[in-house]
Amino acid sequence: MANNINMSATEPFEAEQWQAGEHQLVCVEKWNETHDVMSFRFQGIKPVKFHFKPGQFLTLLLDINGEKIGRSYTISSSPSRPFSVVLTVKQIEGGKVSNYLANHLEVGHVVRALGPDGAFNLIDIAADNYLFLSAGCGITPMYSMSRWLADTQISPDVCFLHSAKSTEDLIFKQSLEQIAERSSQFKLNYILENVDAEPCAHVDQQAGRLSADNLQRLVPDYQSRTVFVCGPEPYMAAVKALLESLNFNMAQFHQESFGSFKGDLAELAAAKESADSVESDDGGFMLRIGDRVRSMSSAQTVLDGVEAEGLPIIAACRSGVCGACKCKVVEGETESSSQMSLTADEIAQGYVLACSTKLKSDVTLEL
Repeated sequence: MANNINMSATEPFEAEQWQAGEHQLVCVEKWNETHDVMSFRFQGIKPVKFHFKPGQFLTLLLDINGEKIGRSYTISSSPSRPFSVVLTVKQIEGGKVSNYLANHLEVGHVVRALGPDGAFNLIDIAADNYLFLSAGCGITPMYSMSRWLADTQISPDVCFLHSAKSTEDLIFKQSLEQIAERSSQFKLNYILENVDAEPCAHVDQQAGRLSADNLQRLVPDYQSRTVFVCGPEPYMAAVKALLESLNFNMAQFHQESFGSFKGDLAELAAAKESADSVESDDGGFMLRIGDRVRSMSSAQTVLDGVEAEGLPIIAACRSGVCGACKCKVVEGETESSSQMSLTADEIAQGYVLACSTKLKSDVTLEL
């Protein structure tokens, strides 16, 4: 960790453009959004203008008690305010990373980060009429998108439905309400499991969860909109099933693709154990890493084998997006479902993403 780093008044005007890759970022501010959600503002150690697409994420590369861990978090700030980036993190009970950040990351500390990454953004998915659906901390990409649309005054037609347990769990509440007050094209509604006795602005007074009834009531023209969805995995699965049951055109449906390890779910240990429990029912292949040799089934990923052996590898998004688990196949044949963050030269040299690669023969791997 580093000491506090101050930026002079003239330095922002000399800032270089931020390029994708690995960066060192200094925390310049931290604050509570709710009782269990905290935001962290970062700047470059040297002045930099952060260039990213609203909705993209960063992967923090952390060393926690000697263990190297990567976690991906959506950038909750807007690229229209380019001299810093904000990450918003929900504390999870038993969550190693979220609690480490909340309790130990202080102003002046430096972290390593990869990115920006992610195809879930407003630039790669253009539309005229939007429907943002989010739950919990899944609000972060939608907030970045909303801030960017408001700051740039593009003023598309946006309906935003956010689901939460209660008003105490509403993240970015004041800022989102200000956007809604300033623009008649931005319609905000909260769907709460527990509604307060006193009416609250933008809160649907019928308590519950997102349903066909409240979707059709709050957004009558939802069928004509491009839908962006982000939240816990069960929420996203339920939203997808709901829209399919309503014969929604799923070509207009887009959801965050971090996978089940988005943010910090404190499930990594269980995943490592499950890698050991998968039996090879097809003869299996051998994965060799240095002096380690492990029997693998064709259903397992390279990441499963590396983690089962206890070897150091950073796997943040676990869905072939962030590129943190890049490794090199020295010998053997593999099959990859994602090469999103690899260059053509890296692919030609044999690099793969461990989380998205399975064996098709015996393989020698280099970390």
